[in-house]
Amino acid sequence: MPIVRNRGISGPRHLSLTILASLLPIAALADEPLALQQQVITATQTAHSELSAPASVSVVTREELEKMPVYNLADAVKYLPGVHINPSSAYGRKEIKLRGMDSDYTLLLVNGRRVNSREALTSNYANDFDLSSIPMAAIERIEVIRGPMSSLYGADAIGGVVNVILRQPIDKTEAGIAYVYEHPTEGDSGDSHKTSGYVSGALIDNKLLGNLIVESTDQAAWGSDQTTSPRIDAAEKRQNGSVYGTLNWLLDERQSIDLDMSYREDDRKATWNNSGFAFPTNIQEMERSAFGLTHNGAWDGFNSRIRYYYEDVDLKDDSEVMTNLRGGQVSDVNQTNHTLDGQVNAFLGSHLLTLGSELRRTELSHSNNLGSDIKVDQKALYLQDEFSLGQLDITLGARWDEHDTYGNEFSPRAYGVYNLSDNWVIKGGVGKSFKAPSIAQSDPTYVEIACRGYCVTIGNENLKPETATSYELGALYQDERLQAGVMFFQTDIEDMINTETTRLLPPPGPGLPPVAEDPVLTTYNQPHVRVKGYELQGRYLLTEVVGLRANYTYSDAKDRDTDEAIRNSPQHVANIGVDWQAMPKLGLNLDYQYTGSQYVYDVVRSGTFETGAFHTVNVGARYQATSHLALNGGLNNLTNEKRDEVAQAVDNILMGRTLFVGFSYDI
Repeated sequence: MPIVRNRGISGPRHLSLTILASLLPIAALADEPLALQQQVITATQTAHSELSAPASVSVVTREELEKMPVYNLADAVKYLPGVHINPSSAYGRKEIKLRGMDSDYTLLLVNGRRVNSREALTSNYANDFDLSSIPMAAIERIEVIRGPMSSLYGADAIGGVVNVILRQPIDKTEAGIAYVYEHPTEGDSGDSHKTSGYVSGALIDNKLLGNLIVESTDQAAWGSDQTTSPRIDAAEKRQNGSVYGTLNWLLDERQSIDLDMSYREDDRKATWNNSGFAFPTNIQEMERSAFGLTHNGAWDGFNSRIRYYYEDVDLKDDSEVMTNLRGGQVSDVNQTNHTLDGQVNAFLGSHLLTLGSELRRTELSHSNNLGSDIKVDQKALYLQDEFSLGQLDITLGARWDEHDTYGNEFSPRAYGVYNLSDNWVIKGGVGKSFKAPSIAQSDPTYVEIACRGYCVTIGNENLKPETATSYELGALYQDERLQAGVMFFQTDIEDMINTETTRLLPPPGPGLPPVAEDPVLTTYNQPHVRVKGYELQGRYLLTEVVGLRANYTYSDAKDRDTDEAIRNSPQHVANIGVDWQAMPKLGLNLDYQYTGSQYVYDVVRSGTFETGAFHTVNVGARYQATSHLALNGGLNNLTNEKRDEVAQAVDNILMGRTLFVGFSYDI
């Protein structure tokens, strides 16, 4: 159960313990969103407004998601400040980058729980599988925290956290279906169909609640004359389906037991560049299942939560290049995650304390890599203290992590929010964070193809964990019509894990395929990297029916020793959006995005090159035909923008103008 610590926009400041009769914290927090203010829980595990939260935070609501065709989580957050989504990455796969840092530094959570298949899916943009594993129809809202959060969540949160909060069942019976069709007007094929449905309600009145959500996507491969060969797929073929269900058992007014289960199949197929074979085919078939059991309690003076969750990922990796090199053997990979955690929130005088612990085990097997199955155990303790000194709200926290291989890490964080008025705050803080190498990065027997078949990656047993110290300082204003803010940030990363070309493959050796032409990429620690910049953001209700949105992010990511720019990190990203309720039943929206120049690595030419900036314009409409039926449609990449030749040379292709139409029917 969350404890609500909130300074209202127009109300007095207060710190109070709230016992929620429903014992469904996530649903309760999302019941009544304000026009500009949202309640958030990810920053502290307690409830705050965006204004009072001790972090840089943005929220995407279910109502906002319904306005656009959203195929995975990256689509859902692409217009937020500090966020960069490469819309033209290999195969059309996407990743979420925060404040100029790679997607590996973004921790993905669902209802505060890790979603992580990084050990099984090691290729570039592989975390697109994680982003696609969450049914969009199941989302209530998304909270994005920019900045380090290892003090609460442990490893991988150097850049920030994306927490997806799912819809919870309620007593009232609800049901609905939705469908979206997309058709690229440029290139070959690429049509996609997405269908979803949900049902929710009480199985036993005021005692047992449940919901069931299903979703499927069928997307044809897309070909483009922008690729280095017309036989290469610019976007892969995808077929996937998901089932997600929740049961909430209300034991009494103070306790609940929640059970959730999910299952997903995700199959991908694409034709690659030529790398010694005649345009090889890459096939990846993934099955993912998850299970969670949670007990929530609201007691006299404190709240408690204890939960166990399990995630199992099976991947059949049938890359034609690697399969041929291994004598026809297809790679079968399995990753299993077990997590047990507990947390208590309580007041001690005027201090709101959060105390928690976590035990996590990851098991990995690979039919063609690793000498034997690998097991990694991690455990953690964390403590957070929230209190006020006059107009200054202070949050202090620290987490201790112990890793089987890499030992102990201590991640402290301090943050302050100074309340100039009920509408103005100055906020800032400092925090440490870390990221342990993955098994694929650190095991020298782990060999995989990369660069769309042009290179091979090999782990390095001498890697050290990455550590970072981050700072931010800014101001935020918020009232009933306007939200505006500026935030300056800097992150110093020690021992950043990167890849470098070390040699050509020698004659067959332990774990090495017998190829003499392809370069070998080996992981190494880059000693000193600094990412610094600032974010500007604003939202304004111009009239009762017109809303404006805008944000701009400048991030400068460089190696501090060589002054070289970090690859795949644009310095400038800007977004402008307009929402217009043209008629009571008709809403229109327009979004413009600018992505500045960035550096990319071309393995064929063995060098780093600068790509030019590009723009995209998306337009959409939603018509509420009846109280149950809504129709929507629009165009993505309205101007049919294309990337320059440097980007096209590494098959970073921007999908051309694309039409989408759809409907939703709710009862």
